[in-house]
Amino acid sequence: MSRSGEDASVVGPFAGSRTDRTSTVAADDGAPLAVEEIEPVDGRAELVVVGVHGFALSRRSWFLQRRGLVEALPGVKHVYYDHRGHGQSAPSDARQSTIEQLALDLHAVLRTVAPDTPVVLLGHSMGGMVIMELAQTCPELFAERVRGVGLIATAAGEVGAQGLPRSLLSKYNPLTRGVGELAEWQPGLVEFVRAAGGQLTRAAVRRLAFGSQDVPSELVDFMLEMLRETPVRQLTHFVDTLGSHNRYAALAGLKHVEVVVVGGDADRLTPFVHAERIAAELPRAKLVRVEGGGHMVHLEHHALVNEHLADLVRRVR
Repeated sequence: MSRSGEDASVVGPFAGSRTDRTSTVAADDGAPLAVEEIEPVDGRAELVVVGVHGFALSRRSWFLQRRGLVEALPGVKHVYYDHRGHGQSAPSDARQSTIEQLALDLHAVLRTVAPDTPVVLLGHSMGGMVIMELAQTCPELFAERVRGVGLIATAAGEVGAQGLPRSLLSKYNPLTRGVGELAEWQPGLVEFVRAAGGQLTRAAVRRLAFGSQDVPSELVDFMLEMLRETPVRQLTHFVDTLGSHNRYAALAGLKHVEVVVVGGDADRLTPFVHAERIAAELPRAKLVRVEGGGHMVHLEHHALVNEHLADLVRRVR
């Protein structure tokens, strides 16, 4: 693995978000997954934190966690990777673009980067859904090695049921016929696809991704840049699996794990009621309501979110 550091082509406050410290992990079907590992400077890691990113994004969406948590948690290894069909990982066809497949990919990453070390999993949006699926299919992993789980702006089911109003959709032409047909039942997800395809204005992307408070222009720029990284045709494959996602039963696999559930009360894609529903199924979980926070709450309110994530890691060490 190359370890020479950050990509100098990325400038501004998010200059460190793309590095060349990237290796490849082979998924079970051989698909290469781009993985970034940050080893602790003071020796062997006693615990590994793994970030599982959301739909239409990449591992770069964890940049403010990587920067903050690495400093706050000495002795911890950090791992961030791109889902197939996203970022720098392998393309994904419609058959492979499922939460079930992404959970298999996460398992392959864990076997490679943390084969025998205690783990804390952080999942944003679709990443949280992938963790739920892994808990359902591999309960022994959660019983033996997964010590903590952070679920951020995610849902255990009914994704899109409280998405964006139809009035917002009507302002934009469908990107493709397939996306247009999906708009009737998954407006929030479709808008993310349109944003990635450059079909939404900057103001619309800001409203879609962030909450009710002021957001630095650099953060909106960073969001737009991430959305442009993944081809739209890849993203359309994933809309169906997200729309059919129902893993309330899978939450049983997290009942003996330390869990923090974080949601913004101005999230237009996964409204805060989803976080409340997850917490209701997990009575021991810590529920964090971020006032004015949107779907990208971990970027928008990163200091607060990092505080709760660091607390989670400290509790399970």
